[in-house]
Amino acid sequence: MADSEVKAFVQLRYGEVAQGTATCGSLCGCTENAEDLALSFGYSPEELASLPEGANLGLSCGNPQTLAGLQRGQVILDLGSGAGFDVFLAARKVGAEGRVIGVDMTDAMLAKARANAQTLGLANVEFRKGDIEALPVDDDSVDVVLSNCVLNLVPDKDRAFREIHRVLKAGGKLAVSDMAWEVEPGESVRRDLEAIVGCIGGALVVADYVAGLQRAGFQNVVVERHAEAARKMVEVSGTVPPPGVENLLSVNLTATK
Repeated sequence: MADSEVKAFVQLRYGEVAQGTATCGSLCGCTENAEDLALSFGYSPEELASLPEGANLGLSCGNPQTLAGLQRGQVILDLGSGAGFDVFLAARKVGAEGRVIGVDMTDAMLAKARANAQTLGLANVEFRKGDIEALPVDDDSVDVVLSNCVLNLVPDKDRAFREIHRVLKAGGKLAVSDMAWEVEPGESVRRDLEAIVGCIGGALVVADYVAGLQRAGFQNVVVERHAEAARKMVEVSGTVPPPGVENLLSVNLTATK
């Protein structure tokens, strides 16, 4: 199917999540246990308590911040920032002298994130509309790029990886939590739009993920596989497990420019 069709459907379904009108049918965003899911990925009760209501929409499949080693004064970019969940937590870690930019392509998500930022009174965060394949961010301007269960949704992943590499400073770090496959899933999963918005239809095979990052120029690519986290997502979603679910993974990846 055309990339434009995929993007339009992703925008539609995640717009529904932001507006609270989404119905179950996918893994991401299809749970009433968003706090429990975040806790299972290592976010602390204190972190979750610091967030405004509605910032945690249950869209995580891991915790990239545990990988990133965020430091005060850094410039952070969060890809597919949603309602601001990881942006707001990162903003506290980099402090007033740091800055966090969230990029999302869905208007309803951006509106929700900006309202949440105003509620928190954070002056060091900014939300920009854009595609990950064409980031509205300057070259060599970011210390750390974060992404939580989003890159699987991007149709042209090679282009996205090149864009991430472009905006990172020399020595900058990519820290990603995402869905992935141990082996290639069936064609029915690849062609199912609900599986795509559910973060599995467009998920890469782990070996292809690593190879794609290396083609973009990344070094020191490290992967952690978490099959149990993938099973947890299936459990809390209440959806019928997809074909080949035993090969589905939640992964943490880090890489440097």
